[in-house]
Amino acid sequence: MRSSIGPEGKFEGPRHPCEEEHGRRKHHHHGAKTFRRGRAIEFLNRLNIKRNTLKQQLATPELQSINPVIVGELKAIEMVISEFTELFEIREEEIREKEAGAEEKEKPEDEEKEG
Repeated sequence: MRSSIGPEGKFEGPRHPCEEEHGRRKHHHHGAKTFRRGRAIEFLNRLNIKRNTLKQQLATPELQSINPVIVGELKAIEMVISEFTELFEIREEEIREKEAGAEEKEKPEDEEKEG
């Protein structure tokens, strides 16, 4: 990276190698954003699994003595899920698309050829 002096003679800081001569970056790196979004959706899926597990535990007779604790944990995880989806602007369609893509990757090649 190199530094540059702007039109007013002020230091503009280090320049990135992808910058063109007129000072704008080339916009060809979109993979990192997509990768991070995919990780956010994966994390949301994990939170949903935890929520479903807590719901199952509520219905388990052996765990009735700690029912208030489970209800509290369930409310907390639902709040986190709500805030997470709002903060990262994740829509249901994105979650379904990610799940469908993951299922396709998990299929062995033999099943795809047969079906």
